[in-house]
Amino acid sequence: MFTAADHEFMARALRLAARGLYSTTPNPRVGCVIVRDGAVVGEGWHRNAGEAHAEINALQSAGDRARGASVYVTLEPCCHHGRTPPCSEALIAAGVSRVVAALHDPNPQVAGRGLARLAAAGIDCECGLLEQDARELNVGFFSRMTRGRPWVRVKMAASLDGKTALESGASQWITGPAARADGHRWRARACAILTGSGTLADDDPQLTVRGVDSARQPLKVLVDSRLEVPLDARLLAGGKVLIAGAIDASTRATKAEALRALGAEIVSLPAAGGRVDLPALLAELGRRGINELHVEAGARLSGALLAAGLVDELLLYLAPCLLGDAARGLFALPALESLESKHALTMRDVRLVGSDLRVIARPGSGRG
Repeated sequence: MFTAADHEFMARALRLAARGLYSTTPNPRVGCVIVRDGAVVGEGWHRNAGEAHAEINALQSAGDRARGASVYVTLEPCCHHGRTPPCSEALIAAGVSRVVAALHDPNPQVAGRGLARLAAAGIDCECGLLEQDARELNVGFFSRMTRGRPWVRVKMAASLDGKTALESGASQWITGPAARADGHRWRARACAILTGSGTLADDDPQLTVRGVDSARQPLKVLVDSRLEVPLDARLLAGGKVLIAGAIDASTRATKAEALRALGAEIVSLPAAGGRVDLPALLAELGRRGINELHVEAGARLSGALLAAGLVDELLLYLAPCLLGDAARGLFALPALESLESKHALTMRDVRLVGSDLRVIARPGSGRG
């Protein structure tokens, strides 16, 4: 049975973990608090991939005061050698008496063995405190470890009647500056940003994070079946770019060579009908360590992802305006024969951001 103090210290560890929201990929966001005689004697969080884990930073903060202390950590301590030594061994060496983890690490290299190693050393171990909060902080890491693909979040901005652009394709700007700034914060937490050739033709997006204190730029991913991206497209101007095509790049060797000269990488993932194999693309991104994929695409690509069951979360900004029936809609989906076939959503959060309404919803009921 966890006490009120246990909840308080784990909540503090979760707040620390959130400080790594923009920087830890492909690693999880983890926080750690060390408590002795009811007082915090050390704390830390995982700051950047390849650097010390949260437990190590907290132990360094606590020093000798860690001996006999309780440790609250938002994810099970690791027990394997990666770019850093095992945190479980460091906790044993420090002489802590109790470890409370929010949840088990889904990484197959850990998966309960970290806590088992601590328990074998005589340390009192408990797991499951504020588990759902910790999981939400690392939905992408859990998705990649358990499903082999990133958590897919589709962001769209629309009028109140669900229109994303005029019939001509003009869409800048439907929502206000506060909503656009909020959208950049969601971009910043993602490992990659994906768009399609249609959005590229209409908007020529940069697909970069702007106005957010983050040194990292996500990978830019373009779904472009026939490698039609113009060489002067803004997304090619800087940063890593992955272009997913549906043709063998050798059939357009000159264009492919020019794209590679600009720093782009091309993968061929053909599916039926000359389209890109979207499940294969997500699997490829998972192999590349992509935890969260932020999608900013048009109705066709967004609809294809939704219809294929590949969307985990919708991030919708609804502006207080109407664009009319001729304007473009949110998702291009097959016609439904009955209301029972509708795409059901579970609302997760609804709030005002500036003058716009932000809706976070997930397909189905209780997914994730």
